[in-house]
Amino acid sequence: MTELAPFAHESAAVAWANLPLGARLFRIAHVVWGVFNLAGLAWIWRAALLRRRDRYVDWSVGLLLAEGGALVVGRGNCPFGPLQTRLGDPVPMFELVLPPRAAKAAIPALTVVTLAALIGLVLRPPTGDGPTT
Repeated sequence: MTELAPFAHESAAVAWANLPLGARLFRIAHVVWGVFNLAGLAWIWRAALLRRRDRYVDWSVGLLLAEGGALVVGRGNCPFGPLQTRLGDPVPMFELVLPPRAAKAAIPALTVVTLAALIGLVLRPPTGDGPTT
């Protein structure tokens, strides 16, 4: 049992057809949430690099702060991991697309990338040559 993936010992690949309906629905929702988080992170980087702001930047920051709060509650793990396991899906989301070792490093790596983006957002305020709303 590791700190980042407490149920990784059970993470042998589970075929989609073998997942119960609740686990399938949860996996879909979890992946969609992850895609929104990655899109939000990309939008924040875009805003910092281009020095332009819009309402999506605010939404993206809020989304990533919510994700960060959830990871704090889960002590570095997704707080829904135990629910996911009870639903019949023992495979952590990152292990769907990454090898186990890389999956364990994903949260710390994404935390660093997110903090850098947020710092960039603060240190590179918008320029006066375009809309900031």
